[in-house]
Amino acid sequence: MTITCKMGRLLHSSFAMLICIAGALTLQSVQASDPELTKDFQVPAGLNAADINGTFFTNTFLRNVMANAASPFATVTTVNVVAPASAPFLAVDGLGVSMALLQYPPGTVNPPHTHPRGTELLFIIEGTLEVGLVDTTNKLFTNVLYKGDIFAFPKGLVHFQINNDKYQTVTALAAFSSSNAGLVRLPNTLFNSSAPISDKVLEISFGVSGDVVKALRAQFA
Repeated sequence: MTITCKMGRLLHSSFAMLICIAGALTLQSVQASDPELTKDFQVPAGLNAADINGTFFTNTFLRNVMANAASPFATVTTVNVVAPASAPFLAVDGLGVSMALLQYPPGTVNPPHTHPRGTELLFIIEGTLEVGLVDTTNKLFTNVLYKGDIFAFPKGLVHFQINNDKYQTVTALAAFSSSNAGLVRLPNTLFNSSAPISDKVLEISFGVSGDVVKALRAQFA
């Protein structure tokens, strides 16, 4: 009888522990993605639902966007719940979606970066684009995309694109599984002069001299 009671207490304790772990994992999963929306759409503070019309669900910021042909980097125009700062698309708040227009003049690159809060689907509107991503085992996946192709970049994985064509600009649309997927550009983040990682950390990490680190900082100042 004593043994049975002890086993019962042990099983009860183990069950309670499993419930706690499951609850923690569920909470972690919820916090790692957009919050669940329990109504048709999110009404911004200061607005009344009765005053909202079709204009609220419309964003025109991507009209007539011009690529910066003088830059070695692709022109990325993001539309989400916080960007652009002048006209954030508040209608997607809580919906778990957003998008961006990407324009790649000849020879330009979208440098290695991640989106910590959302998966990306890239759709090629015009041109030919080389893309790549690296998974957590350091395996590189690359492909050449053509007009009409779609490529998936899983959330949080490092990826990049480059237009190797010498004459044609590539145009693409990116859709994200978050109303604000976030962006971590690795070159800018690592060699940012306004919030610098110490030179010593970078020198040891990349096996380069201090002069190389200083040159990279100047590039991304």
